[in-house]
Amino acid sequence: MQMPEPDQAVIDRRETICRDLRELVAADCVIDSVEGRRAYDADGLSAYRQLPLAVVLPETVQQIAAVMKYCHGEGIKVVPRGSGTSLSGGALPLADAVLVGLGKFNRILDVDYTNRCVVAQPGVTNLAITHAVQADGFYYAPDPSSQIACSVGGNVAENSGGVHCLKYGLTTNNLLGIELVTIDGEILRLGGKHLDAGDYDLMGVMTGSEGLLGIVSEVTLRILQKPATQRALLVGFDNTGSAAKAVGDVIGAGIIPAGMEMMDGLAINAAEDFANAGYPRGAAALLIIELDGPEVEVNTLIDRVAKIMDSAGASSLKVSNSEEERNLFWAGRKSAFPAVGRISPDYLCMDGTIPRRRLPDMMVRMASLSQKYGLRVANVFHAGDGNLHPLILFDANQPGELQRAEDFGADILRACVEMGGVLTGEHGVGVEKRDLMGIQFTEEDMKQQQRLKCAFDADHLLNPGKMFPHLHRCAELGRLHVHKGKMPFPDLPRF
Repeated sequence: MQMPEPDQAVIDRRETICRDLRELVAADCVIDSVEGRRAYDADGLSAYRQLPLAVVLPETVQQIAAVMKYCHGEGIKVVPRGSGTSLSGGALPLADAVLVGLGKFNRILDVDYTNRCVVAQPGVTNLAITHAVQADGFYYAPDPSSQIACSVGGNVAENSGGVHCLKYGLTTNNLLGIELVTIDGEILRLGGKHLDAGDYDLMGVMTGSEGLLGIVSEVTLRILQKPATQRALLVGFDNTGSAAKAVGDVIGAGIIPAGMEMMDGLAINAAEDFANAGYPRGAAALLIIELDGPEVEVNTLIDRVAKIMDSAGASSLKVSNSEEERNLFWAGRKSAFPAVGRISPDYLCMDGTIPRRRLPDMMVRMASLSQKYGLRVANVFHAGDGNLHPLILFDANQPGELQRAEDFGADILRACVEMGGVLTGEHGVGVEKRDLMGIQFTEEDMKQQQRLKCAFDADHLLNPGKMFPHLHRCAELGRLHVHKGKMPFPDLPRF
């Protein structure tokens, strides 16, 4: 994995740049010591590390704008960073880039129950939104496993989802408005508390843009009223193929659970050791299916789902009978990633999406790849929407294992696209999947995406080295293509 060649002339100006930045923000909000910068040298994809040129921690949106305007004028690259939980290297620093950390933007600005929304700064954690409104019977639906730590600004950048995104959608489906700062220091507002905005869907463009188009400085999020009843089923299977097929059977029956997760035997036992959630240790696969709504509806759906599970060959089935038991079912799933960290020195958490009907095929492919590379894989899926999170276990201290793990992960992503899916569901492209973009997109597709990038950031200063395997200069992308002396559409008038 190669990053852009650092600009030594910029690195040589570090002392001057830091001095200038201290005139824009408080002096102690600029970090330039090696020890201080070390805390920001990686994100959740910790296999890659790089010290940033400097770290700036602005405290107001005006300070963000001032820093961006300065960097734009001086030709200095900028890497935005939220909580640093990105699993695709989206916040990986660059040696010649200023890292703008948003950790000080950690306040909830407004809770508006009339309009059912919350206005928050980007550094507020995902779970803090629910904590702020749960006493009044509300919650924020997107719930990544890292929700205790990940920030809502980062959720917008990666379009994060979670276990309840099957029914309630990802960040983009629960985002009403954002404030953003462009690379030249302009402060813009898109959307708001109203349901929809006219003109181009620029908010949709920003959601999932991975810090390549601007820095989000404020978000307006939709909150939902807590359902009257929530119950979960814990269903064990003796083979993963039957469990994968059962997922499609539920959706095919017209039932949309609030969440439907799948774990394989390795993940089941790791999570059970960690959380003591009552998982069936002998099962080859486990489904967690949550149903919510009015009590009579939930009870009816539980009976229907139980019959589907029985027909699919379930070996065990348990239904939560209290809120504490339901939360315990989810505790194991939510802690699956740290739990797997206890049984392996290192792991890569992959992220790809396939059609639900291909889940059985993917389980067979995963087992084959595990044998090919000689590495274990713990499978944890948002099965209801086909979003896969295989955890590839390896030991970075063993020569060649990191490379084998990366090759294993690349083959998983190739299989996702081959089966009609996509490279990422919620973790983003970052650097992890950057060099695989050509598997899903044609050269023309990527050029069109880069034209959009050029409209926001013509000098490629924002988060360079991420998403695009080959960058084109904006002037090149804007040229008219003349083929064999003939321009396209010669009948159109030219101005």
